[in-house]
Amino acid sequence: MRLKISDIEFQMQSPDFWKDHEKAGRLSKELNNLKEETVFWGNFNKKLDDFLQLSDFELSSRSSEILQFKKKFDKRYIGAFLSGKYNRGHALLYVYSGAGGVDAQDWASMLLRMYQKYAENNGWSFTILDQSLGEQNGTKNAVAEIGGQFAYGYLKGESGVHRLVRISPFSAKGLRHTSFVLVDILPELEDVKIEIDSKDLRVDTFRSSGPGGQNVNKLETAVRITHIPTNIAVAVQSERSQAQNKEKAMQILKSRLAKLMEDKKVAELTQLRAESREIEWGSQIRSYVLNPYKQVKDHRTGIESSQPDKVLEGELEDFIEAEIQAIQDVKP
Repeated sequence: MRLKISDIEFQMQSPDFWKDHEKAGRLSKELNNLKEETVFWGNFNKKLDDFLQLSDFELSSRSSEILQFKKKFDKRYIGAFLSGKYNRGHALLYVYSGAGGVDAQDWASMLLRMYQKYAENNGWSFTILDQSLGEQNGTKNAVAEIGGQFAYGYLKGESGVHRLVRISPFSAKGLRHTSFVLVDILPELEDVKIEIDSKDLRVDTFRSSGPGGQNVNKLETAVRITHIPTNIAVAVQSERSQAQNKEKAMQILKSRLAKLMEDKKVAELTQLRAESREIEWGSQIRSYVLNPYKQVKDHRTGIESSQPDKVLEGELEDFIEAEIQAIQDVKP
């Protein structure tokens, strides 16, 4: 860890360091995280000894401080399981509505918001790069960039089908409805060294869309880049200019191609993506039941919660940490 800190500090001494603002900002944030982690472990034993010597009254009066200390320890303990190649990096979140029509599209929007809340709770950034809206302002599909240390490591176990059972807000008869949404998590690979022949690319521009599908920008600033040999398509409309959206789309495309090549699965995108799974009954990894009872259950780890409202507000720690410990980072 100290070697990594020294390496970043050495890079920051270069007069050209801030010419690449995105890379400089990323390394600066990584440096701060590493220094914070070093300070935490350096003070760990002393802090723990201080707490152990407190009286019952003192423990009660400093309960919030102790709780924060425990949360920081838990986070770093889980980090010990995340030694894989991409786990310290950022993540790309893909959401696809499945069986369930308008309800499924609404469920996709709910999940998008849930992961946004989880990211915010962890101090991570959350940027929707592209979103296709359907009826009732629901989400047909979307891709978001989650930026933060260990974002991919924490979230990769969320890939799979998520099932929702509730009284449909779109049913005039108030009927119970089951909806399915596919979540897919991929690592965002930075500084990817990969050459792409321009002849293999198809670049389309279009207007950024808003709620209900209407165009909110008179200029065609949104960009979709398709890699013809693999049929991988990346669309970005989060930036203000076409050039910025194209640059971000190319970064994500290179990231996905590099991952595809590394896994030796170059024939079909579905060999890499969780999208190859059916988004329907029997394929879910987690169920969120709001009616006739309240429960969230992960079908892989058996972790349950009787407070789905809190889970949907981003309180996913128990589920994510259990999954991380279950897989023990067998595969990055």
